[in-house]
Amino acid sequence: MRGIISPKLVGFLDKSNKAMADAKAKAKKNGQGFSVDLVRQGLDNLAPLIGAGPHMDIVKNSYLATASHNIPVRIYNPAANDTLPVLLHFHGGGHMCGSIDLYDPISRKLAIAAQAIVICVDYRLAPEHPYPAGLDDCQQVLRHYQSLLFDMKHSDQLYIAGDSAGGAICTSLVMNNQHNELLNSSVKIAKQILIYPSVDYTMSSASIDENGQGFLLEQDKIHWYFQQYFHANSLDQAKITKASPLFGEFSANMPSTLVITAGCDPLRDEGIAYAKSLTEVGVAVEHHSFDGMTHAYMLLDELVSEECLATYRLINEFVKADSDNK
Repeated sequence: MRGIISPKLVGFLDKSNKAMADAKAKAKKNGQGFSVDLVRQGLDNLAPLIGAGPHMDIVKNSYLATASHNIPVRIYNPAANDTLPVLLHFHGGGHMCGSIDLYDPISRKLAIAAQAIVICVDYRLAPEHPYPAGLDDCQQVLRHYQSLLFDMKHSDQLYIAGDSAGGAICTSLVMNNQHNELLNSSVKIAKQILIYPSVDYTMSSASIDENGQGFLLEQDKIHWYFQQYFHANSLDQAKITKASPLFGEFSANMPSTLVITAGCDPLRDEGIAYAKSLTEVGVAVEHHSFDGMTHAYMLLDELVSEECLATYRLINEFVKADSDNK
């Protein structure tokens, strides 16, 4: 069912849709498709709408060194004198846009909502670094995040959180690591927080068609994102199905999960399906829908502040609840 947009977003979407239509017409006239630079700039242009983030006791730029490269991170500690849990934050952006700078206010708000030390990961982006480079970066941080916190008090309680492509990263890490005895012996993900997650690279959900035009994130752009991510003009169905967390193995030892979906989001149905699959194997799941919202509404805080505040409140309540109800 096609979503019904909130009146708060009508004016913004009218301007966005006109700008997208003009850009597509210009590109077609010039014989071009989407541009990596323009798409990245388009997401960065939302920065003024995200709003300011709260004060932190500590904000620290750091990196995790690997054999081939350094993975930049930014660490947010809201209460340096307290022993806090840790939340790994993986930003959205279709696996090819976004940054720790753009998501800085959201990382700060997550730190307050979860009362946790947040580590936001500046993982490598496609098309320069296609699948699975960015996911590998996040895997490295998951395994070695404690080495980044040598000078901060923290507990062993670990959460992961991500929106859109960041949700794909969270669920991929969970899918890939649920039977990894070596990893699970040292790192246990207590909870995952998924905000309008991307979990199906096959684009097979009904909401892709129903909400795929006019609601900020459009069907043709999603397909193009995935082409950049998998470095292929024609997506290999077997490969993208295997990479899709929605079609992976689900088990009862996966972490308790909060899933937040948006009613006018092309990715709405795959988030709902993921929550259902977790529930069917006995994982504790909470699902909340913001029916009048679009994909990426968390980047539009200045327009939909009540919905964003409600989302952070849900995260706070989810984190405060007993760690494992499975």
